[in-house]
Amino acid sequence: MNQLKQIHAHTLRNGIDFTNFLIVKLLEIPNIPYAHKLFDVIPKPTLFLYNKLIQAYASHGPHHQCFSLGTQMRLQGCSPNPHSFTFLFSASAALYSSCHGQMLHSQFVKSGYEFNVFALTSLVDMYAKLGWMANARQVFGEMPMRDVPSWNSMIAGYARSGDMEGALELFEEMPSRNVISWTTMISGYSQNGQYAKALDMFLKMEREKGVSPNEVTIASVLPACANLGALEVGQRIEDYARRKGYFINMFVCNGILEMYSRCGRIDMAKRVFDEIGCKRNVCSWNSIIMGLAVHGKCNEALKLFQEMLSEGAAPDDVTFVGGLLACIHGGMVETGRELFQSMEQNFSIVPKLEHYGCMVDLLGRAGELHEAYDLIQSMPMKPDSVVWGALLGACSFYGHVELAEKAVESLFELEPWNPGNYVIMSNIYASAGQWDGVAKLWKLMKGGRITKAAGYSFIEEGGKIHKFIVEDRTHPQSFEIYALLDEVSTRVKLIGNATDLDSIIDESC
Repeated sequence: MNQLKQIHAHTLRNGIDFTNFLIVKLLEIPNIPYAHKLFDVIPKPTLFLYNKLIQAYASHGPHHQCFSLGTQMRLQGCSPNPHSFTFLFSASAALYSSCHGQMLHSQFVKSGYEFNVFALTSLVDMYAKLGWMANARQVFGEMPMRDVPSWNSMIAGYARSGDMEGALELFEEMPSRNVISWTTMISGYSQNGQYAKALDMFLKMEREKGVSPNEVTIASVLPACANLGALEVGQRIEDYARRKGYFINMFVCNGILEMYSRCGRIDMAKRVFDEIGCKRNVCSWNSIIMGLAVHGKCNEALKLFQEMLSEGAAPDDVTFVGGLLACIHGGMVETGRELFQSMEQNFSIVPKLEHYGCMVDLLGRAGELHEAYDLIQSMPMKPDSVVWGALLGACSFYGHVELAEKAVESLFELEPWNPGNYVIMSNIYASAGQWDGVAKLWKLMKGGRITKAAGYSFIEEGGKIHKFIVEDRTHPQSFEIYALLDEVSTRVKLIGNATDLDSIIDESC
């Protein structure tokens, strides 16, 4: 930067015009304000310089400057070319400006550039990011030639809008795919909560020749491993990330940390957390605090919370959820109250629904049912099913019929389809000997045709995730599974000693 200033000073002293060179070099740094000041002293800037400056603002913002430059360009009789439109479409997407986007599309068509694949891909991407998938699909369908980025833009648009079926349909139609194509699908499934499909897509990608996961792929699949408890795959991903040098990426580091925390390997999570060291950000702290809290290491979680504060790291709302969860699992009511009150008083963080839910759960488990109910009544937002469910669960444990009825009345309004609420309330009535209440609830369930959904389990084996429900016969290996279970059961009955079960299973396998 100092060298460029010296060159600028030299040109001013000697009357040499190096302005174009200086602007390009300043934009590479980037020092956009300085470059723009130099740009403004040029009587009639070239289209090349306009495009370079528009590109810089499209990449780094503020994006509205792109349109100011576009207007200035036309007023000076400098017509935009396909590169100009490419950057302007990108700025419209960043600003979520459908008005600018449609106007630019019209100007683009009038300019006669509707056969330029790069500009058309940017136009597809703009409509996809704006959520106008019908417009994006129309432009995509009319493209005379589609390259991989244009397919990727459409797939990303469908994934962003939650239509993973539409994304998969296009993905399977693609004549060729790159790492971005695979990563877009994995990320889309993961962000839409379809973790099993995200992991399955990653495993398919591993088998694909000529395509290797990059840092973004790794960061996208790790949440799926975390939510499914796919520890074996997660460990393999960590090894791969280390070999490739991706461990310097904070998204990858935090993803691995979160995966180990969610999979119950707190020892591994702490190892990663310690390795991150001074690079830790709030996500790193949140993952380890939450992991310790939900796995019963409450004192360690709260100790780390205090350590975070002492190191000058600012907690966010998620950090306080972790702290409150530690109090819940440790039965630390007074500490929980202090944490909850400190949010606004000391950190200017307004408690959200999750924080109220944690407090209701904490108070309810401690038997402070009336205080929990009063807290619900004082909430500045409408309580959701989680909040009322926490109170109902506490009432079930302590046998408080009156408050349970208030909780379940709200739950019936919020989620009338959920059979669990009927079952819990029925059990509360039964424990209190109020059989008329039990009969009334079962009649309501029968009349509303509410049935309890079958529970299911995920099992990881051989790097794959298998889903089972009770008496499941849909698994492709169900015949072999039940044959083995029958053999194990028969041997147990013959031996009559269940303590030898492990050796029996080993022999059978």
